[in-house]
Amino acid sequence: MGAPDIYARLMAGADGGHDAFDRHVVASILSLAWVEAARDGSPLPAWVGLAPSALEGMVAGLFPAASAILEPASVPLAVLGDDEAAVRDLLWMYASEGSPLQRDLSAMIARRCTRPNHLWQDLGLRDRGELSRLMRRHFKPLAERNSQDMKWKKFLYRMICRSEGFSLCSAPVCSDCDDFDICFGAEDGEAILAHIRSGRSLAV
Repeated sequence: MGAPDIYARLMAGADGGHDAFDRHVVASILSLAWVEAARDGSPLPAWVGLAPSALEGMVAGLFPAASAILEPASVPLAVLGDDEAAVRDLLWMYASEGSPLQRDLSAMIARRCTRPNHLWQDLGLRDRGELSRLMRRHFKPLAERNSQDMKWKKFLYRMICRSEGFSLCSAPVCSDCDDFDICFGAEDGEAILAHIRSGRSLAV
């Protein structure tokens, strides 16, 4: 099965009691991670940042009729790097309600932050607007702090650096910085799941 098949089967097996956007977000992350895990020959939990039991519980709760298709391996979760752990903890600290889904999303987003593309792309989302909607919905206090609409991966790491007592840059204000477009420029690009649906190979 490819990513479009995984996404379609997850959504077809969804529990109607959960929010449709939440199901879309999780199905997008899982279907892209499934492709990467299959290509790498490694277990799915390693690509989503959840322990097998947590992944099984999430899938069973959101997609009860489709939970068997992912078959997460019973393997220990890889040791978190310092940056990933810091992103996970930051997101969880600013979770809107502290729900189990937000706990799992904190871990999933932190793991996907380690991938090389824009964060919305590495979450399998359609565009940056979906990522902003996700952050406002589940991490509202953090979204409100990103008042200048900085790119999300840049913003998360900047928040971590400030909490550790140092800064990513020495510019007194962002408007004076030569790297302004790196932090605030357009996040153009094709959604990775759309790229896969077109039949082209997944970029590495």
